[in-house]
Amino acid sequence: MLHENSTLVDVKQEVLYLVAKAAFEGRLDQAESTIPMQIIPGPNPSFRCCVYKEREVVRERISLARNRDPITGEPCHNTVQILPAACEGCPITRYVVTDNCQKCMAKACFNSCNFGAVTIERDKAHIDPLKCRECGRCHQACPYHAIADLQRPCKRSCPVDAIGMDENMRVRIDDDKCIRCGSCIAGCPFGAVSDSSRMVEVIDLLMGGGEVYAMVAPAGEGQFGPGVSMESIRKALRELGFTDMVDVSLGADYVASAEAEEWAEALAEGKKKTTSCCPAFVHMIRRHFPQLADCVSTTISPMAATARLIRAMHPDAKCIFIGPCIAKKSEAGQVQHIPGENADLVLTFEEIQAMFRARDIVPVAEPLKDQQGSIYGKNFAKSGGVTKAVAQAFKEAGAKDELRVLTCNGADECRKALMVMKAGKLAEDFIEGMVCTGGCVGGPGCIKPQAKAGADRTKLIAELDARTIEGSISAQDGVSFEMHRSNGNA
Repeated sequence: MLHENSTLVDVKQEVLYLVAKAAFEGRLDQAESTIPMQIIPGPNPSFRCCVYKEREVVRERISLARNRDPITGEPCHNTVQILPAACEGCPITRYVVTDNCQKCMAKACFNSCNFGAVTIERDKAHIDPLKCRECGRCHQACPYHAIADLQRPCKRSCPVDAIGMDENMRVRIDDDKCIRCGSCIAGCPFGAVSDSSRMVEVIDLLMGGGEVYAMVAPAGEGQFGPGVSMESIRKALRELGFTDMVDVSLGADYVASAEAEEWAEALAEGKKKTTSCCPAFVHMIRRHFPQLADCVSTTISPMAATARLIRAMHPDAKCIFIGPCIAKKSEAGQVQHIPGENADLVLTFEEIQAMFRARDIVPVAEPLKDQQGSIYGKNFAKSGGVTKAVAQAFKEAGAKDELRVLTCNGADECRKALMVMKAGKLAEDFIEGMVCTGGCVGGPGCIKPQAKAGADRTKLIAELDARTIEGSISAQDGVSFEMHRSNGNA
C-alpha cells in the first residue's frame, strides 16, 4: 500500500515486487486483477484526480512488468514505453506569456510570429495555443524574457529528439529515433514513461530447473549497501535460484584485450573507431549518424563476452544480465542473429531488487573470496574506464603507440563528438562514448543515485587485487570464443 508521500520509485518498485511475488507463487494471472486494489485501496486518491485513475496507472505498470504494451497487450518492441493513463499534468501550451511582459511598443514577439499566434491585449501579450507552432521565435525575441518555455520534461530530456506529440497532444516515442537510453524515464515527473520488463520470463526460467547463470554488471558494487560485494550478490542470486553468477568485469577484460588488437589495426590503417560497449551510444550512431556505422568497433560488449564465456563452458546455459542499463535490453533483443551470441534476457538492478524482496532475500556484507575480473574491467562502469582498460591492454601487449581517445561523458558530448567525426575533423583516433553521465554507474536502472552509491563502490573496489587484464583472462584455463560480432547488429 502506498501513501501520499510515496515517490515514483516507490510505485514502480511496489508493482515489480507484487508481480514478482505472484510469479514465484504461480498465481500471476489471478493476481493481475487484484494488485491495483492492493496498492491503491482507496477510497481517497493520493496522487491523481481519483483512485480509478491511480489504479489504471498501476494496471498499465503491471502490463509493462509482463513485457506487454499497455494499449495493445502485445509484446513490447521498444523497451521504453508510454503509460497513457499517467501522461498528464504537463503544460499543453509550450510558450506562455508571464507577468514580466511590459506590453512594450517594440512588439518583438508579435512581429516575430509567422503564424499569427501572438496578439497584444489589454495587459500583456497573449499566445493562442491553437495557432502556435512552437517555433520559439517569440521566446527568443522578447527583450524581457517574459515568454516562458514550458517544454515537457520528457521531450527536454531526450538527447535525440525522439519524443513528440500526437494529435491529442499525448506523448509519443519515435522508435526509429529512440536510442533506448532511458533519459525520458528519469525526466518525466509523472512516471508516464517507463521500461518494459522480462522479469516474469526470468522467474519462469528459475522455476524451470535448468542452468540459469546471472551476469552482474561492474556497476553492481555500491547498489545494495555498504560492504555488499560481488560475493554477497552471488550468494543472494544463488538463493534466488540462479545456478551461479559471473562478474561482467571478467567479460570487460576480454573486451579490453580484443579492443586493443582492433584499435592497433585501425591505427596502422589510419582508420578512426568508436567503442561499442554502450548500446545507447551504438544506437545513436546507427540511427542518427549512419555514415559512421562502419566506425563502430566490431568487438562485442562485456555483456555479450560474458555470455559467450559462460556458454563456452556450459553450452545449455541461459544467461541473464543484471545491471543499471535499459538499453541493454534492446542489445540482448527479442531475436538474435545467431542464438546464444548475447545474453538471453536483461534485468535492471531495480528488477532484481524486487525479486529479492519477493523471496525475502537481503544481500549482506561478505568478504570477496573469488575475484573474477581486474580493476580495469571493473572500471568499465565509469566514464573513461574503457579507454584506461584498452590502454592497459596495449601496455601489457608491449605496444608503443600512444592512444588518442576522445572520452565522451553523457549524451550531449557523444552527439557533439560524432558531429565532428562526421565532418572529418576529429583530431583523436578513437571515441569512447557513454550516453549516461558518469558512465554505467549513472544508469536509469540503478537502485541508488550515483552520488549515494559512489562511496560504497569506491571502498569495495579498493579491496581488489592488482591482477592484470591478461592475468584475468589467463585464469580461465584457455577457454576460447569469438570476440567479434557476427553481423552489424549483434
